[in-house]
Amino acid sequence: MVGRIAFVALAGFAAVGMASPAAARTCGEIARLHLEKGKITAAEPVAAGAFVPPATPFGPPPGVSSGLYKGLPAFCRVRATLAPTPDSDIKVEIWLPEKGWNGKFVGVGNGIWAGQISYSQMGEPLARGYAVASTDTGHSGNGLTAEWAVGHPEKLIDFAYRAVHVMTVTAKQVVRDFFGAAPRTSLWNSCSTGGRQGLMAAYRYPDDYDAISAMAPANPMTDLMTQTMWTGYQALRSPAAALPPTKLALVHKAVVAQCDAEDGLKDGLISLPGVCRFDPASLQCKPGQKTGCLDADQVAAMRNIYGGVRDAKTGAQLLPGFPRGSEMQLATLLDGPEPFPVATSYFRLLVFADQPNWDWRKMNYARDLARARQYGAAMLDIPADGLAPFFARGGKLLLSHGWTDGLIPANNTVAFYRRLHAATPAEARQSVRLFMVPGMNHCRGGEGPSSFDTLGVIDHWATHKVAPNRIIASRPAALPGEAARPPLTRPLCPFPLIARYRGDGSPNEAKNFVCAPAATHSGSRGRPAP
Repeated sequence: MVGRIAFVALAGFAAVGMASPAAARTCGEIARLHLEKGKITAAEPVAAGAFVPPATPFGPPPGVSSGLYKGLPAFCRVRATLAPTPDSDIKVEIWLPEKGWNGKFVGVGNGIWAGQISYSQMGEPLARGYAVASTDTGHSGNGLTAEWAVGHPEKLIDFAYRAVHVMTVTAKQVVRDFFGAAPRTSLWNSCSTGGRQGLMAAYRYPDDYDAISAMAPANPMTDLMTQTMWTGYQALRSPAAALPPTKLALVHKAVVAQCDAEDGLKDGLISLPGVCRFDPASLQCKPGQKTGCLDADQVAAMRNIYGGVRDAKTGAQLLPGFPRGSEMQLATLLDGPEPFPVATSYFRLLVFADQPNWDWRKMNYARDLARARQYGAAMLDIPADGLAPFFARGGKLLLSHGWTDGLIPANNTVAFYRRLHAATPAEARQSVRLFMVPGMNHCRGGEGPSSFDTLGVIDHWATHKVAPNRIIASRPAALPGEAARPPLTRPLCPFPLIARYRGDGSPNEAKNFVCAPAATHSGSRGRPAP
């Protein structure tokens, strides 16, 4: 039924999207462009380096860095409000380079529950000559809570998938009207919720984008909400189980010491967390020991975070846990009086709205898991066997995820990829690649090489029809809140291959590595990196 409603509501947008190309217009003339079930609210030229993002009461979206707006070229800034339903209020921005358009369009997504235009993510594509668009997905908020969805099912649908689609159709219409030609290539490039949005576009609207980069996708979202609640519960259920940053750092150091060399090189990075057998019990306090150890409740909490959501009666794993090595960023989920508000608001306000006194401490995962995973799944989750139409029309999908992500378990993306690979005919498997990134946190940062050009990769893939077999990543010298580290480059390899050190030359340089099966490694043969 949801799909039927969405089809009817979007018919007008689709019709607009298929209109004949118009003659090129000036920026100001775009304001007169007619939109079906929407309107252009402003179209104004912005001088080079003059853009200032509008102030909001929420600050920048969670996890999104500040944009370097001073380096932006002159562009036409188009703002629109779209209303595919009477309860929709979808804000969209489309930026069009005044000079040097490369003939292509890029859509960028959001973080967590969205609620803001992703200005900081629009700048780089614009500076590279792309037309670019972003949306707030139909509501205003800080991205951490879901009050806006209470009593507004259409707004939840807008967030789930409809807003990105109508943004894309509208952006292509504006591009065609401004430049006098439709974009010859359309690309999606985003992380986290933006990664889920990219997968959703491939699933529901396979004609919208030619190639999609979905980094650390928050999918399946209903499972992720449950995993986030479970993870927070482990450390917040009692004071004795608390895992402050000092304890997480202690665990992380021990994990790296034990599992670093499993990939054949001792370099401070874990490339094979799946074979790491670190047990937190190795850090349990001995009688009389007060520091540098974990008490029994903390050991149990870490074991359950690694082990994932489990049936209390049988002990069977119901949902994956976090990989060993992701401890440092877990503090975000474990620092507060209750689990991460993104998940608690989802359960309290939506899933268990019929239980005014619902208490996260008393959630019975064996009993309530089906309800938690079912609520909104038809809207929010992307099935691994649902991308066949996207691949059939030639679409390309680049998946990537940092192994040390402490917000979205990297194991989720590996599991999705495996199901996708199994469901995809052999001839279409060249249209999807997964690259796992050792030492990379959520979307960026961490101890490893976290900077690589996903947009350039998917553009080249869509243009030349050759799947990427090696991506060069670098480690930024320093990011906000992180200590400076020596330069490092490393190849990222298509999963399940990993980067293997040749044995000669600096292990800090990508040229000294090859992509090879993990099976070629056998324990700690490697030597320490300089």
